[in-house]
Amino acid sequence: MAYCPDPGTRAVSSAGGVARCRTKREELVTQAEDTEIGAVAAAGSEVPDPATIMGSLYGDGILGLKGAFPVEWADMLGDDIGILFAEALKQPGGAVGRGPNRYYVEIHPERLRGFRDLLMHPWVTAVCESVLGPDHQIVEIGFDVPGPGAMDQPWHRDFPAPEETLTGRRLTSLAFNVTTVDVFEDMGPFEIAPGTQWDDPADYEHGMFPPKSLYGRYEGRAQRKMPRRGDLSVRSALTIHRGTANRSQKSRPVLVLGVDAPGAGNAERHDLQFTRPVYETLPSVLRSHLVCRVVDRLEPIVQAHTIEGLVMGEA
Repeated sequence: MAYCPDPGTRAVSSAGGVARCRTKREELVTQAEDTEIGAVAAAGSEVPDPATIMGSLYGDGILGLKGAFPVEWADMLGDDIGILFAEALKQPGGAVGRGPNRYYVEIHPERLRGFRDLLMHPWVTAVCESVLGPDHQIVEIGFDVPGPGAMDQPWHRDFPAPEETLTGRRLTSLAFNVTTVDVFEDMGPFEIAPGTQWDDPADYEHGMFPPKSLYGRYEGRAQRKMPRRGDLSVRSALTIHRGTANRSQKSRPVLVLGVDAPGAGNAERHDLQFTRPVYETLPSVLRSHLVCRVVDRLEPIVQAHTIEGLVMGEA
């Protein structure tokens, strides 16, 4: 058991097996929040041990949880995203292109009715603590929308690999994804090349886009992911991946939650905001992980995380 130097605190084990010092009030808040989201998390509340989590993310670079949320929760999320997407398309700079008929939108978390359920899901907490440590930072919430006619993207990383990964062999960020629809083969499923988060980017354009001479390597490893509503996944954004062509008449919206280890610096690309009344209702254990601005009124987000090489899609 860890030693807690501050009077009035005691060491408790978190979902990831990491001992942390908490006051009695924080424990009560955590217990109350667990009760509140219990029904939501019940469908997928099994939490793997740190070895399983790290083995998957340091190995394949991706890990999933089937049925993390009820289908009704995923449908509610889809309704909220539909409203926010329509608003973003009307706002200058509100949506950024990631290829033909493919968009990314960063959003205000409180505009999603179920945002607390996601941020405090025990599986999310366990993964973050196991890979990024007890002081992990929530830096981004947004969504991707590959619409009908979206083309194959080039194989890519979402940003250049940091030195901690290139030489230190340590992952410093994670991206969680939640689909809002049941995904089928013709809807342009997400495709990933397991194990490529460690590939040397020396020949990559902008440190993100490998040359086509390497495409055979990724195609040989490629896995297409076809999740169902309620499923949850997490990956290293450095694992080589792409969105595939959407040949259906349906969009494939997916929520994105970005989390950093301390010092990773990805918060600079984002603008996480909460209004003061909402922020003050959040449990302190959650607030301690948020890298955000607290504002009197939500301000429009001008999308800053552009990926120039994705704008035209794959030739």
